[in-house]
Amino acid sequence: MVRGILNIPDNAWVRRVTMWRQVKDILFIGIGVVMASIGLKGFLLPNGFFDGGAMGVSLLLEILTPLDLSVLIVLVNLPFIYLGYKQLNLRFAIKSTFAIFALALLVHYIELPTITADKLLIAVFGGFFLGSGIGFSIRGGAVIDGTEVLAIQVSRKSSLTVGDFITVFNLGLFLVAAVLVGLETAMYSMLTYFSASRTVDFIINGVEEYLGVMIVSNHSDAIKEKITYDLGRGVTAFKADGGFGEKAKNPDRNVLFCVVTRLEVTRVLTEIDKIDPKAFVIQYPIKDTKGGMIKKRPLH
Repeated sequence: MVRGILNIPDNAWVRRVTMWRQVKDILFIGIGVVMASIGLKGFLLPNGFFDGGAMGVSLLLEILTPLDLSVLIVLVNLPFIYLGYKQLNLRFAIKSTFAIFALALLVHYIELPTITADKLLIAVFGGFFLGSGIGFSIRGGAVIDGTEVLAIQVSRKSSLTVGDFITVFNLGLFLVAAVLVGLETAMYSMLTYFSASRTVDFIINGVEEYLGVMIVSNHSDAIKEKITYDLGRGVTAFKADGGFGEKAKNPDRNVLFCVVTRLEVTRVLTEIDKIDPKAFVIQYPIKDTKGGMIKKRPLH
């Protein structure tokens, strides 16, 4: 499994990891394409609803033009695939092309019965299935809705952040929809978008959203021991030189850092308060983690 003194993985292990990653990517993309097609054919299309982003543009054009949605999905996303190739790499572009063409084929050929006529259920569950499709595709390293690729490009050349651009883009899209297809349809479609976006976040980030916790305290050793041995979490200590309070400097102070889930952070803060109620604690969200001691290890 390892090679040489430096414990470098050997070629067989590298190939095994690469192959398993490719299998998971194909599986995620396949699941994403199927889920998105269910959302479109089973919920949104029969009722004239649409979503935000590039998929929303495709759905809106499908309502307003004689072109088939399968063709529009490809045409609308082609510029985003090209941007993804320029910004990221050829592998991303190939995966995204495969995912988008697969979705277009499913949308064109499969037929699903209309699952419900209730507009609220259509908006919520249509958004759920479509968001699941987008989320699983992203987990597989591809996109079936390329709005974020465009948002990244715009953010690099303007003061807008990625989130700002997506918000402005979708606001404009829903305003156009309100004028062209009616206010009620646009409002239900906004609900579809919110459902889809929350589902995407859930699929990508999972149930356990992580928080980074940074602790500045004169009792860092006791806090480190409590978090490590009693709570079963890994802690990293940084050497720091403080400059607050009566002393201009506080050399050789340890600043602690650990990563916990949102469900665990309250207990960590409680244990910190027990040791040092004056500790300075910073919390900030973390998108994802790998390795380390995030998952609770058995304590002996």
